[in-house]
Amino acid sequence: MSRRFPRSLLVALTLLLCGISLIIGAHEFSISGLFTGTDSSLFLLAVSRFPRTASVFVSGVSLAVAGALMQIVASNKFIGPGTASTSQWAQLGLLAALLSMPDADPMVKMVIAFIFSFFGTMIFLKFIARLAPKDPVMVPLIGIMLGNVVGAVTMFIAYRADIVQNLTSWMQGDFSMVIRGRYELLYISLPFLILATVKANDLTIASMGKDMATNLGVSYAATVGIGLLILSVSVASVIVTVGSIPFIGIIVPNLVRIGKGDDLKRSLPDICMVGGTFLLVCDIIGRLVIYPFEIPVGVTASIAGAVLFLAMLIRERKHGKA
Repeated sequence: MSRRFPRSLLVALTLLLCGISLIIGAHEFSISGLFTGTDSSLFLLAVSRFPRTASVFVSGVSLAVAGALMQIVASNKFIGPGTASTSQWAQLGLLAALLSMPDADPMVKMVIAFIFSFFGTMIFLKFIARLAPKDPVMVPLIGIMLGNVVGAVTMFIAYRADIVQNLTSWMQGDFSMVIRGRYELLYISLPFLILATVKANDLTIASMGKDMATNLGVSYAATVGIGLLILSVSVASVIVTVGSIPFIGIIVPNLVRIGKGDDLKRSLPDICMVGGTFLLVCDIIGRLVIYPFEIPVGVTASIAGAVLFLAMLIRERKHGKA
């Protein structure tokens, strides 16, 4: 990521965490059993451990990239899917899917959640464009207020429909129920991550503002639309599969930016790696704290994210950049 933390070390750390994630759990797992084929380790690996590790890493990657794109389209580094109301709109879309088509496939629910998150985030962007707050800290505050309104509406409808318990499972990220056949929807975000890589230069230019993008021959509206499409798909796929996980979209892009700067094409691989690694660490901690039981990753990510976010604000203030 930087000279102080080279990418090769980050890759090694990610592989180490993936290995730890594969071997820990309530059921006994033997590495030697994978080679002898005489016990249930191979079955456990294929059905539970690998799906969980893969879903944790892909979710971290998706949310980190979604956060980086959110900061570009909003031109604000304090914003993320959770503080721009994107996650709350996706939850409202998921509620609409549960009420209108309770037996629909997860893909259909994801599409509806995507539509709500896409157009809901557009409403937020129109809102801040009209208000044009001079203080950058006001932008996430506006997003948090809008998100709370959307969340309150969602909870009220769920209460009236008597499905609060069902909806709550999507309010807090949890990988404990992830097994083979229940997580593959997350992979739908991977082609869009490739699209983000292809359009990285245009997105970086768009982050400089509409006038600069126009002067450099980049269609600002089309580029922002692509960024909005990618982040909405990523957020919707994670929420429909494992629920809402906070802070990753804010913390990870800013951590990577310290070493890599604002060039998205240069920093995108590190954003993916740090996002996946951060969520693996949170998930492993949640599985070990009260072993053999576990804490939802949404809780550990909230605590770790809040501490890092405060540290980031203090650092910004110390360097006079806030």
